[in-house]
Amino acid sequence: MGKETVEVLIEGGKATAAPPLGPALGPTGINIGQVVGDINKKTADFKGMQVPVKVNIDTDTKEYTITIGTPPASALIKQEADLKKGASNPLVEKVGDLKIEQLIKIAKMKEDSLLGKNLKEKIKEILGTCQSMGVYVEGVTAHNAIDLVNSGKFDKEIAEEKTELSAEEQKQFEEERKILQEEIKTRRDEFLAKAKNIIAIMKGKSSSDIKSRLREEKIPDPIIHEVAPDEAEDKSK
Repeated sequence: MGKETVEVLIEGGKATAAPPLGPALGPTGINIGQVVGDINKKTADFKGMQVPVKVNIDTDTKEYTITIGTPPASALIKQEADLKKGASNPLVEKVGDLKIEQLIKIAKMKEDSLLGKNLKEKIKEILGTCQSMGVYVEGVTAHNAIDLVNSGKFDKEIAEEKTELSAEEQKQFEEERKILQEEIKTRRDEFLAKAKNIIAIMKGKSSSDIKSRLREEKIPDPIIHEVAPDEAEDKSK
């Protein structure tokens, strides 16, 4: 029996018979439209992301299997939280907040590559990534959210494998997200004012000394890079 494998990278839910997929599948003789439809169903949750897809084909029987690679958990978290990037210092920065339903969705997307024996354990793995990114869950730190998962607070949602919010829940979530963005802006302004004050106090000191002091005061790196003097300024003095 003839075996052939086609590997492509496509945007989630947007596979077509156009290149690169169509021309690669054409010589195998399988139903391209059917394969495209199956791929789009399997990748619908990865909208807006590039997804690796592997089509294993039996060229004699025209049977095929589709294997979908998944983006990193961090990419899925950023998509769900509508983030461009995680926190530079997750211990002091809060950049987003997710609902348990979104955690369940991500854990199910990544279930084949996670080590947990059940969905609850897999969710805790995703929470570990949230912790490293400065993303909160249900209004608390990811570390505290793990305690809530362990206590059984979300057992009902996990048992039901609930991955979608109701219209009312979505509305409330959007309102909470607006409040969070305001909090993030306020927090950034506080860090910025503190950094500028430190720089003013340390006027005349080397840029390395100033940056060290800013980091000691837990100023996030992006703000340090934005306001701290650079080495070139030291050399010009």
